[in-house]
Amino acid sequence: MRKVVQMFIAVLAVAALLMYTTARINHMQGYSSGNTLTIYNWGDYIDPDLITAFEEETGIKVIYETYESNEAMLTKIAHGGHSFDIAVPSDYAISRMIEQNMLIPLDHSLIPNLKYIDQRFLDLSFDPGNKYSIPYFWGTVGIAYNREMLDMELTSWNDLWDESLRNQILLVDGAREVIGMGLNSLGYSLNETDPERLLEAQQKLFELVPNIRAIVGDEIKMLLATEEAAVGLVWSGEAGAILDENPNLDYVIPVEGSNIWFDNMVIPITAKNIEGAHKFIDFMLDPENAAQNTLYVGYSTPNWGAMEYLPEEITSDARFYPGPEITNKLELYENLGKHNLAYYNELFLEFKMHRK
Repeated sequence: MRKVVQMFIAVLAVAALLMYTTARINHMQGYSSGNTLTIYNWGDYIDPDLITAFEEETGIKVIYETYESNEAMLTKIAHGGHSFDIAVPSDYAISRMIEQNMLIPLDHSLIPNLKYIDQRFLDLSFDPGNKYSIPYFWGTVGIAYNREMLDMELTSWNDLWDESLRNQILLVDGAREVIGMGLNSLGYSLNETDPERLLEAQQKLFELVPNIRAIVGDEIKMLLATEEAAVGLVWSGEAGAILDENPNLDYVIPVEGSNIWFDNMVIPITAKNIEGAHKFIDFMLDPENAAQNTLYVGYSTPNWGAMEYLPEEITSDARFYPGPEITNKLELYENLGKHNLAYYNELFLEFKMHRK
């Protein structure tokens, strides 16, 4: 029995020594709990030089982790065990996080650079008063198409059903985007929950099948840029990257309307460095920093102050910086709830199976 006790004490001593050593190493590397900030963001969604600049300016060490979908981010934060101080979810995900008490209310007095955010992009339905989130990037869903490969100009969702586009269309692998396209083409809302209207949209999508070349993920940028297909349903940020690669391509927001989306910075309930999180948000809202980040990422900035530091050919491009006359007609994706979202996914899966 005495040997067992002695062995137990020895194990505890070794464990304590390891914990002490790890803590000392982390402290020496800038990883002590008081000056560490853990950021959870989409991949390649920030200029790394800005992280370095933030660390040098504040003395706070940044740990940067990435995710590939809102759903993956929500699951990881909801399950706990990870202390994220900043996350950058999309609008509908923010609504879900608020409902599930996953976010810490922001102290706007600690974010003076909030004044640089365009008023059009504040106080939106997914977060009234921006109590929990601050805009990071925004954009639209639309059509990228190759002018040289087509004999027509695309302006409408309904143009995609033209027989001349047989086997020429790529779709992103997203239920809300594809079902939403069908709904918009019929004049219905992107957030429609009427089963009859949703079935009508699905039936119309079935009629589009001969024109669809593939339903793909990130490779849609390469396939359009290399002219493997003439048309793509894409997000505006993706479209910008594609147009940079191939000047024959254009991007249009369809006349019937479409989705306007936002990725916002939030502080999850798991945060341990709330003060540092506010500092980071304010740092990213500084106009010069926001402009630098915009040039690196390529998406549209909601920061009107940053516009002064961006080239005019970017800020004057109405395809990616549409005015209020366009944005006021666009819709946010609302949080449809589990039941309705499951139905969207079911309809989309049936559509994908119908192609085979």
